[in-house]
Amino acid sequence: MITVGGENLIDLVASDDNDGNKLEFIAAEGGGPFNVAMAAGRLGVDVSYLTPISTDRFGDLLSERLLQSNVTITGARVQQPTSLAFVSVNANGAPSYAFYRNDTAERQVTPETLAAASPDKTSIFHVGGLALIDGKDAEAWKQHFNICKAKTILTSIDPNVRPALVSDRDAYVERLRQMMKNADIVKLSNEDLVWLYPGRSLKQALAECRADCNAALFILTLGSDGSHGFVQAGDVHVPAAQTHYITDTVGAGDTFMASILAWIIETGRSDLQSLSKTDTGSLAASLEKAAKAAALNCEKRGCNPPWRDQLES
Repeated sequence: MITVGGENLIDLVASDDNDGNKLEFIAAEGGGPFNVAMAAGRLGVDVSYLTPISTDRFGDLLSERLLQSNVTITGARVQQPTSLAFVSVNANGAPSYAFYRNDTAERQVTPETLAAASPDKTSIFHVGGLALIDGKDAEAWKQHFNICKAKTILTSIDPNVRPALVSDRDAYVERLRQMMKNADIVKLSNEDLVWLYPGRSLKQALAECRADCNAALFILTLGSDGSHGFVQAGDVHVPAAQTHYITDTVGAGDTFMASILAWIIETGRSDLQSLSKTDTGSLAASLEKAAKAAALNCEKRGCNPPWRDQLES
């Protein structure tokens, strides 16, 4: 089983009315880790989601979306409100966000509640996104991550950095670096990398980050330039998948991440020794499949990952 932790929220996506005169907002379920869980569930692997979800109407939408995507919800339903993100999309389909998540449902976690919600049959624990930025909840996620590592559960992290929300950069970067040292699987975007290692070229930042990590699988996504994967056997670069059109890029990285985690489960690499033995040919095939999944997601509005039959057709 893949167990996913991290924020869930409602994206309020800005759009003009048909006449272009009035700004309207369309509610869409979201949050980076939430999207990963949903995307992995649609690929047919066993997935659980352990972050609390609100009992409000938005929380009902989030819960329904996960269940419809074959995700098992192990986190509690709590009375605090759902986190919100106001989203605007530019002419190239790239989103920008403004978040509201003080004392919301997804932040109601402690090491004890996370331990209780985590299924015994977990093979991979994945976390990332806003949940790691600050607060007692961020520390709770870090502690749970370290506990999973000690239990020889594969640990996976995708920081998905949102600089506008980071008030204490030093504390946040230190938390991420500590977790990346304990991560078996690390995925970063090029934007994440240069923010975490400022003043370096992308090549230099990559070298320093990889030196700071002990990951058996390290992936750097490069947007339209594809992705670069690293395993003990070597490294490969895979171009971005071709797409007929792009509606927006919301959730593309999360869909990519979910495809990689599903591949690890499906190919029997769900222990560190097996993952460490990955050859470059298998790595390239996994990156190509993940790129295709991300491209299919980009053809739809918001995060709407492909189902397995759509990805394989």
